[in-house]
Amino acid sequence: MQINLADVKIEPSWKEVLKDEFLSPYFGEIKEKLLQAKANGIVYPPSNLIFNAFNLTPFDAVKVVILGQDPYHGAKQAMGLSFSVPNGIRVPPSLVNIYQEIYSDLGIREPNSGDLTYWAKQGVMLLNATLSVSAGQANSHSSFGWQFFTDAVIKILNDKRENIVFLLWGNPAKAKIPLPAD
Repeated sequence: MQINLADVKIEPSWKEVLKDEFLSPYFGEIKEKLLQAKANGIVYPPSNLIFNAFNLTPFDAVKVVILGQDPYHGAKQAMGLSFSVPNGIRVPPSLVNIYQEIYSDLGIREPNSGDLTYWAKQGVMLLNATLSVSAGQANSHSSFGWQFFTDAVIKILNDKRENIVFLLWGNPAKAKIPLPAD
């Protein structure tokens, strides 16, 4: 499947640096698999939020990348930001653990919400290794080819930006450690 770059809804600075990825054959395959998954059931996050991490944190604004596994797979949880859930949704255990570590290290109390949009707007890119998931099935889209895309994102940030901190939380995220640094 060929991708029309004009149809990719992503923040313009990211569209520019990732255009070769969007036009690559593997990204067309991701789109095909995603459309098939949607035809067979519910996929999270909603289509308009798949690139939320990019849309809230423009390329030149990235200071920190927190890399998780894949979106939450429960109803109304996934919002295209790793570890984040919308206001009004119970804070998941993984985020509770993160909040506890922040309190332990910095003395900052846990907020009442799991919505990390305010982090993203401050330059914290909340990226998952896989950007979609089928309802109720953790890591179900890990074979879609998202890893090629997120590898490219990490490489582009590493090659074109300086002084970015990468935090890899979870085994799929830690699998990114061997990515070459130029």
